[in-house]
Amino acid sequence: MIKRINRSYTAEFKQEAVALVTEQGYSVPKAAASLGITDKLLYNWKAKFEAEQSGASLNADERAELLRLRKENKELRMEKEILKKASALLLKGNQVTFETIKQLSSAFAVVKLCQMMNVSRSAYYAWLKRPAKLITAEQLDLYRRAKVIFKESRNSLGYRELRKRLCKEGFDVSDYGVQKLMATLGLVVTQRVAYKVTTKRKHSDAVADNLLNQNFNPVAPNQVWAGDVTYLRTGEGWMYLAIVMDLYSRRIVGWHIDKRMTTDLVSKAMIKAYNLRQPPKGLVFHSDRGSQYTSKRYRKLLADYGTRASMGDVGACWDNAVVERFFGSLKHDWLLKIPQPTREHMKNDVAVYMRYYNLERLHTTNGNLSPVEYEQSSLRKVS
Repeated sequence: MIKRINRSYTAEFKQEAVALVTEQGYSVPKAAASLGITDKLLYNWKAKFEAEQSGASLNADERAELLRLRKENKELRMEKEILKKASALLLKGNQVTFETIKQLSSAFAVVKLCQMMNVSRSAYYAWLKRPAKLITAEQLDLYRRAKVIFKESRNSLGYRELRKRLCKEGFDVSDYGVQKLMATLGLVVTQRVAYKVTTKRKHSDAVADNLLNQNFNPVAPNQVWAGDVTYLRTGEGWMYLAIVMDLYSRRIVGWHIDKRMTTDLVSKAMIKAYNLRQPPKGLVFHSDRGSQYTSKRYRKLLADYGTRASMGDVGACWDNAVVERFFGSLKHDWLLKIPQPTREHMKNDVAVYMRYYNLERLHTTNGNLSPVEYEQSSLRKVS
């Protein structure tokens, strides 16, 4: 077997070979034969030469210059990115400068960061080796609980509400202290804007009088309930949620969710509320004038329970403001924080929020107690 030998050719030889074709009129096969090379090799040299002449390809010098410019451009982009990120963190004083370098060191080389911040690497590493500021066990516990409570709320608690929760658990902390704590831990409130739709009644249905007249604070449980329906968007389409709230404690006493908005939807929410609470006759149920609430079937259900219907005026959203605020919290503080790909996922997530709302969420109206806690404290006072 004859071993194949790969010959190398100088740039000058390649240029002379191509010149036989381009300048002296030789065909590629004839020129290749006279030089003792293959046709394919000469075709490749000719194509490369023509590409260089047209600017489509670069010669060795041009390629080297391009690599140098790319490296320089990369350095400039890095410096620009460092300055951009550091501008939000950097203040006067080496302490803050070193903190900035530490935060950015995961994305950029320490050498480059020190050059940009005009500090020596030795000074930075000396600062890095200093012992960290010690915090007490009580502070550590405060940090842990603040992060847990904030996460449970899906990043919706402002500093005032977070302080109420922390104080309830026995922590002695001020409004300013919680603001500083949230900044230290990076706890940032996020909210989304929800889609809002209203419903209209059938003009043939009867409308009840407004018995509530914006009196949202009854003196005992099971005196005044309020309800409404809202639209919830999922990846599979809309879901519709009907709720029943006891205005005394703001507790959700009944709710139902379905993919169709019918009288059956609001009826099931009321049936669940009635079975749970067993309210006395004379209870007032307040709603808007949506067709589900004005229907004959729903009016009969209320009559069977001995419940008096009350309806707000047309276009007066404040007539049911407490329920509207609940829907706002449900959407802004909870549902819109994560994707809702399916109707089943939405249903389960609503159930989780109902438990959180009734058992954990504090209300100023309730003396900074959750709805369930407020009702329990009222029962203890009575007994």
